Amino acid sequence: MMNLGRVFILCFIICLILITSQLSTEPKLCGFIGYKNDDPFSPPTVKKDGLQELQTIKHNDRSCISRYESPMYRKQSIHKPSSYLISRLRQYEALHKRCGPYTESYNRTIKKLESGQSIDDDHEPSDCKYLVRIASDGLGNRILSLASAFLYALITNRVLLVYDNKGDTCDLFCEPFPETTWFLPYDFPIRNRLQRLNTNIPEHYGNMLKNSSSSFVYLHLFHGYQNNGRHFFCDQGQNFLQNVTWVFVRSHFYYIPSLFLIESFDQELANLFPEKDKVFHFISRYLFLPSNPVWDLITRYYQAYLAKSDEKIGVQVRVFDPDIASRYYNAKFTSDQAVPDTVVTCLLDNNLLPKIDTNESLTILKEKGKSIAVLMTSLSPRYFQKIRDMYWEHSSVTRDVIGVFQASFEGNQNFNDKMHDRKAWAEMYLLSLTDKLITSPWSTFGYVAQGLAGLRPYILHMPNNVTMSNPACTRAVSMEPCFHSPPIGGCNKDRSKFPHVSQCDDLKTGLKLVDPNA
Repeated sequence: MMNLGRVFILCFIICLILITSQLSTEPKLCGFIGYKNDDPFSPPTVKKDGLQELQTIKHNDRSCISRYESPMYRKQSIHKPSSYLISRLRQYEALHKRCGPYTESYNRTIKKLESGQSIDDDHEPSDCKYLVRIASDGLGNRILSLASAFLYALITNRVLLVYDNKGDTCDLFCEPFPETTWFLPYDFPIRNRLQRLNTNIPEHYGNMLKNSSSSFVYLHLFHGYQNNGRHFFCDQGQNFLQNVTWVFVRSHFYYIPSLFLIESFDQELANLFPEKDKVFHFISRYLFLPSNPVWDLITRYYQAYLAKSDEKIGVQVRVFDPDIASRYYNAKFTSDQAVPDTVVTCLLDNNLLPKIDTNESLTILKEKGKSIAVLMTSLSPRYFQKIRDMYWEHSSVTRDVIGVFQASFEGNQNFNDKMHDRKAWAEMYLLSLTDKLITSPWSTFGYVAQGLAGLRPYILHMPNNVTMSNPACTRAVSMEPCFHSPPIGGCNKDRSKFPHVSQCDDLKTGLKLVDPNA
C-alpha cells in the first residue's frame, strides 16, 4: 500500500509538471483549443470573390470555414484593392509571424517590459514593436476600433495584439493571420493592469510627452481626449511614439478618418487606398471572418429565409435613448412613435419595395413578380411587424412576393452575454449579404454592415417628435463609417489639403472618408 501511494504521488507530480510546462510554453491560439497546423484539411473549391486576394493562401485549417465558404454567399465585388495593399498585408503577416506571441523577439521585449526599462534607457531598440488594443463598449464599437487599431499598426509597422478579458474576440472571429495568433497571451506580464489603465497614470500618453520614464505608453482615445490625448493625431505625437516598443490603446471609435489628417502618413495611406471611401470595406473583409459557431448561425438562417429570393433588402433600425441622443449626438429625438412609418416611407419613396395594392378586387396578372426578402434587424419587433403586416394584408402593385424576416428580438443591448454578441455579429453579417441597405443614424451596428457589404446605405432621418421627417431618409455619400468624436484643434491643420475627409451624413461634428471626385 505504501509503494502504491508513492507511485500515485509521483505520477501526480509528473502530470502537474507536464501540464504547467505546456501552459507556459505553448501559445494559446485564440479559440482553437486542440488545433494543429498539420491538420490535413483540403479547403473546398468555391467561386472566387473579387476580394478573395485579400486573404492569404497559407491558411489550410478547418477552424475557419467562413474563410472558404463566404464567397458562395456574396455577389462578385465591384471594388478592387490596390496591389500595394495586398503586398503590405502579406508583409504584415510575415511580421506578425516573426514577432507574435512566444517568438524570440516577443520574449526579448517581454523581459524589458517586466524589468520596467524606460524608453530613454532603451539603447538597443527592439526589432519588433507592438500595439495592444483594449476592448471597450458594444460589439459594433469594438469592431470599428479594432479595424482602426489594425490600420494604425499596419502603417507604423507594429504587431497588433488583442486584449479581451471576456474572450469575445476568440468566440466571434477567426484568427486573421496565418500560423500565429493575435490574442494577447494570458501570461502577459502586466495583463492584470490593463483594465485599470486610465488618463491619470504616469504611462498615459499626455504625461509621457512631458516625462518619458516608462516602459510603455497608454493611449485613451475617447470623448474629450483628456490630458493631451488629441496630440496622438499630430505629427509630433507620432514622432514620439516611434521610439516606444509597447503601446496600449483603448477606444470605442472608428478613428481612421483622423489618421488621414496626419501628414506623415499621407503618402502611405494614398498608396494603400487610392479610393479613400473603401478603407473599412477592405479592412473588414480581410480582418473579420465569423468563427465557426457564428458562421453556422449565418448560413442556417440564410438558407432558410434568404437564399431563394431574387432580391434582398436589409433594414437596420436602432432607436437610441433620448439622453444618449442628446448627450453624444446633439439630437432632439424624443419619441419613436413615428419611426415605423419613417422606415416604410424610406422603403417606398426610394423604390426599394413596391407599393401595396389597396384595390380589393382581385386582378389576375399574366406575369408573376419577383421574390423579395426583407431582412430586419432591431432590438424591437415593432418595425418588422409593421412591414410584415402591410404585405400580409395587401398584395403589391407589381405582384412581387415580399417576405419579411427578423432573426431576433433581444429587447435591450446586453453586455457580457456571449450568445447575444454571436447573434449581433451574425445579423451584421447577414445584413452585409443584402443587395440594398437602410441603416440608422449614429449606429455602429449599421456602419459595420454597410462596410462589409460595400454599399452606400440609405440613412433614416429619425423624427424629432411624433411627426415623420421629410424626406424619411437620404443616400449616404460613402460606405465609410463615421468618426463620431474627432479631436478639435491641436495641430493647426489646413483641412483644404484633405478633401477626402468630410463631415458625416448623420453627425455634422463627425468625420468620414469620401471620394471627392464622386
